[in-house]
Amino acid sequence: MTAYTIPRYTIGLIKEPTTHFTPTPHYESSESVYACLKPFLANQDREHMYGLFLDAKHALIGINHIAMGNMTEAFIHPREVFKCAILLNAAALILAHNHPSGDPSPSREDRLLTTRLAEAGTLLGIALLDHLIIGEDRYYSFADHGTLMSLG
Repeated sequence: MTAYTIPRYTIGLIKEPTTHFTPTPHYESSESVYACLKPFLANQDREHMYGLFLDAKHALIGINHIAMGNMTEAFIHPREVFKCAILLNAAALILAHNHPSGDPSPSREDRLLTTRLAEAGTLLGIALLDHLIIGEDRYYSFADHGTLMSLG
């Protein structure tokens, strides 16, 4: 019988320098998410997606830069979104990405992605509470527009 060598892996997170918030953030509205992420996403020259990972009480336990795309799109796969959520043992997450054009209106692709990620989250037991699109001076919230459950 032939013996095979199979590699073993250890999976972990690397904690990066912290971002300070006052007070400790609890996300109860899309406005609070917008205020948190606008400095990261406004006025970027290409699309970026961030995830806010929350515990069962909706307290922030981590932020992750999930993807960077080009001027019109970012390629997002559910496994990239939920990888950090699983490693952080998050109960919920909020996604946000920017539109470099400044117009936060969701595209067809944005709507399809949000539906797909909400379905994946349901399977994993990690609620997608909201998905914000951040423009130059305003935002669009899928939860506020009834596409996802509200944050309250």
